[in-house]
Amino acid sequence: MSNAGPTFTKDGLARFDAAMTWHAAEGGVPGLVAGISRHGERHIHAAGAPTLGSATIGPDAIFRIASITKPVTAVATMILVEEGRLGLDAPINDLLPELADRPALRTIASEPDDTVPAIRPVTTRDLLTFTGGDGYLAAPPGTYPVQAAIDEAGMAPQAPMPRGEPDAWIERLGALPLLNQPGFRWRYHTSAEILGVLIARAADQSLPAFMRERIFAPLGMADTSFQLPEATLGRMTTCYQVDAESGALDIYDPAAGSAWLGEPVVPNGGGDLLSTVSDLLAFGEMLLGRGKRLGARILSPESVAMMTADQLTSAQKAATGIDREVFGIDGWGFGMHVHTRPTSLGAHAGTYGWDGGLGSSWANDPATGLVGVLLTNLAWSSPTPPAVRDDFWRAAHDACS
Repeated sequence: MSNAGPTFTKDGLARFDAAMTWHAAEGGVPGLVAGISRHGERHIHAAGAPTLGSATIGPDAIFRIASITKPVTAVATMILVEEGRLGLDAPINDLLPELADRPALRTIASEPDDTVPAIRPVTTRDLLTFTGGDGYLAAPPGTYPVQAAIDEAGMAPQAPMPRGEPDAWIERLGALPLLNQPGFRWRYHTSAEILGVLIARAADQSLPAFMRERIFAPLGMADTSFQLPEATLGRMTTCYQVDAESGALDIYDPAAGSAWLGEPVVPNGGGDLLSTVSDLLAFGEMLLGRGKRLGARILSPESVAMMTADQLTSAQKAATGIDREVFGIDGWGFGMHVHTRPTSLGAHAGTYGWDGGLGSSWANDPATGLVGVLLTNLAWSSPTPPAVRDDFWRAAHDACS
């Protein structure tokens, strides 16, 4: 990448480092690595510890990026769309016959067997925009009858994703009804998991192998994978969570003995990737470069433009209702949030990206050329972003002034 414009101010970078250091020293975050990139210049700051009581965290520390996996899965899908192995508006039934002819619940409050025929097949576009009819129910357990059926089938979201072979997972999903008609509204998460299986079948290779060959290797993302290599164990972080009653930090997943040391049975297109700040900056720089970075062409500019534009209709947004508030979205592209208006944190309209519930955040702001990545080892306590995430983005945008 060449320097083609203003980068960062010296004072802004100092404030950025100070804000991140404070969160690791006083703000309750055990460890973090924060990176920003603009017009060829990168700045990475590490603070805290990978595991409490250990040495200082390094800039190449490895984190569980959770739902930032979703935009990566969307890129993998669009590679196959460009190659004609997937049709954007074609039904997914040929490759996923287990999901063909599924009925939809009459209403979300209906019993699992109170269904009506689907008005049309689910398409690849539906999955990319999270409007296929499957998804996370943002409601307390027991709110809707179908939640019990989802739990009994072992289909409730979990991380990592130990759910049997991909074929068996899809078969169990296919035995459940759609939560609503295809194209009706946005629902979180499950569409990305389905895409992971769809990609593997369309590419005739595993999801990890396809992503490694077509995305990670060309972009130099050497530390991004679904499985932690033994050789990199020394750079793995422990993931912590806050105990809801005591407020103390509990271990969600340790560095030594991590669940990510084993090969995932069902690689999860909705979560479960491991990565570093440098790797994710490269991913963001590729999208900001309209599908190309340092000579490596991953996608066409036209595909990137579709992915990073708001794809939801006003009717879909209205039907989505409270879920949009719970997940904080005002627009959605392919596998990622798209801001349709400026934000109080400094982002401009057109900024796109997503967060991960195990402590991560990534976004690109095309208006300023900013790519930002924050990786922490503290899981979010709720869908509301923690203070460290908001302070990161304020400082990142301030450094561009």
